[in-house]
Amino acid sequence: MAPKKISVALHLRDAAAMLAGIQAAEAAGVAGVWVTTGAGPDGLTILAAAAPATHSIQLGTAIVPTYPRHPLVTAQQAADLYALAPGRFTLGLGPSHNSIMQGRYGLTYERPLTHLREYVGVVQALLTGTQVDHDGAQYRVHAKLFNAAPVPVYISALRAKSFALASAIAEGAISWLCAARYLRDVALPALETGGQNGRRARLVGHAFLALDADAQGLEKGVQEFLVHYPKLANYQEMFAAAGFPEARRGDWSQPMLDAVLLHGDEAACEKKVVEFLRVSGCDELILSLMPPGENKAESINRALRWVGMLNV
Repeated sequence: MAPKKISVALHLRDAAAMLAGIQAAEAAGVAGVWVTTGAGPDGLTILAAAAPATHSIQLGTAIVPTYPRHPLVTAQQAADLYALAPGRFTLGLGPSHNSIMQGRYGLTYERPLTHLREYVGVVQALLTGTQVDHDGAQYRVHAKLFNAAPVPVYISALRAKSFALASAIAEGAISWLCAARYLRDVALPALETGGQNGRRARLVGHAFLALDADAQGLEKGVQEFLVHYPKLANYQEMFAAAGFPEARRGDWSQPMLDAVLLHGDEAACEKKVVEFLRVSGCDELILSLMPPGENKAESINRALRWVGMLNV
């Protein structure tokens, strides 16, 4: 099997810790770091700090939620980040989830894929540096950016329609907590059918990584990092389509966890990473770090060193 890109996602509580973690990832030889924007630090803000503080590591958002942020603002931020880290920044965009957009932001969440298609089109047009005069269903944009930037745009993808959309409008599809066999059986075929003239978006897989976590440590990590995912309708249906119908109960089963949480000692985790890549066929794998033990900083640094030495 040809070498695959292994990146990490960091989920730390504050901006200073995130910046230090990204710098540590680069020092460890990790290929790339992806950051989310949820209840913690803002991903684009974190990467704006990390870009001039790093030299070679790839930086990406997985993802920036689209509904709360106007596409013109997103394009401006993306262009600035590209200028700070030329050739190292990938913009990942996605609509997030109904419960989050309505519950946290008080925003209407309707026709998310139609919304995402329009949003991505506006951002991509602005990034070319040409005048954009867009009067669409959701956005009116009449603007031009003077700092054009060839920023790769990826979109989040969880169900077949979103994977197909990725090949139609974006350069990559960022999955999240999708089982390897689901990526093989659902995501890849959808990516193939969604593109034109043989074009297929890159497939980015994702799993959580816990090195040397015992059963008690794993349970604690699940409660800290993963507890909310089975409560989201989109994830329930994705897991059901992956062969885990129990997901509709709204909680984790052990088979579900084993599919997306790679845990054990270093040798066991390496075998699980290799198997995930083999089965899924993804082009890149993001490993979200779940640090076991009380000394989380050391656990994260150990995991970063381990990922930096992987050659799979």
